[in-house]
Amino acid sequence: MATLYVENVPDNLYEAIRERAKRNRKSMAAEVTEVLASHFPTTAELKRRKLLLERALKLSRTRPLKPGPFPSAEEMIREDRER
Repeated sequence: MATLYVENVPDNLYEAIRERAKRNRKSMAAEVTEVLASHFPTTAELKRRKLLLERALKLSRTRPLKPGPFPSAEEMIREDRER
């Protein structure tokens, strides 16, 4: 595992990280690692997201085989206007 050293961290940022780590009951290193992981996805995570998006788009393009037991939006609007 690689090691990352960061110099010249502003005091207010350092304190914010320290408070967040304490609140989450983690070390500062674990907290910073989590923040970095949540903001910089790995190649595997990007691939997973791309596959999920493709599946969602494919699903949104498919039409149901049957309209179902409910009237369409157009039919409901037409019926409401005729009242």
